[in-house]
Amino acid sequence: MPNQRTNLAYSPITVTTYNIHKGMSPLNRLVKVRGIADALRAVNPDILCLQEVQGQNLKRVLKFNEFPDQSQHELFGEFLQYQHSYGKNAEYRHGHHGNAVLSRHPLDPKHNVNITVNRLEQRGVLHCEVTPTGWDMPIVVLCAHLNLLENDRIKQYDAIAQYVLDSIDPAQPLILAGDFNDWRKRSDGRLGETLGMQEALLATHGRLPPTFPAALPVLSLDRIFVRNLTVHHAWVHTGLPWSVLSDHLPVSAELTPILPR
Repeated sequence: MPNQRTNLAYSPITVTTYNIHKGMSPLNRLVKVRGIADALRAVNPDILCLQEVQGQNLKRVLKFNEFPDQSQHELFGEFLQYQHSYGKNAEYRHGHHGNAVLSRHPLDPKHNVNITVNRLEQRGVLHCEVTPTGWDMPIVVLCAHLNLLENDRIKQYDAIAQYVLDSIDPAQPLILAGDFNDWRKRSDGRLGETLGMQEALLATHGRLPPTFPAALPVLSLDRIFVRNLTVHHAWVHTGLPWSVLSDHLPVSAELTPILPR
């Protein structure tokens, strides 16, 4: 049983994962960057794991007056007054996009791990460390975006597991969050059992609520896996404004560390 000091000695933190669809509405007709920023400020998480973050898109800057020419992770970081790190996954002639980690607490970027397995989908895992105020140990934060095809995802589960086994201290608090595209709900078995992690929604609700498409969610694609952390609450952000901001819904979890006896 976890040491009970976990709930008394450390203030809980909230982590939120969100695929922001490059700051565009579900059908790419409207720019939603400011709406996303406002909604995230209302959530007020300690740590943000974002996917499909637009580092640059010259075509959309020319097409939409309200599309910012500033990188979205920098824009959100300034708006929220968070530290931020960006991992470029896909690059094209008019720009690039990737994952980002933002934090109100000190953030130490480590690596951007390439988990691409085919030439059509460039994917990555952004590795950072965050030390929450009042905690005496950093949390490893891995922000991930996986492929659409299950055979590809299986290879990526294995790549992520090997990276964690090789690079992460097994005693260190660990968050692995992102868009897993896991509509068949296989990641818990592949990653949870291999790495001794638990999925936050599954741990608190006994099921994986749907997160996609945002307007009428039917598929559970987004995950927050944790290790050496107690999950106190986990939830999907539903309804307005989330249903019109992106094609995914965000997921949040409230966490405290589990300390060795």
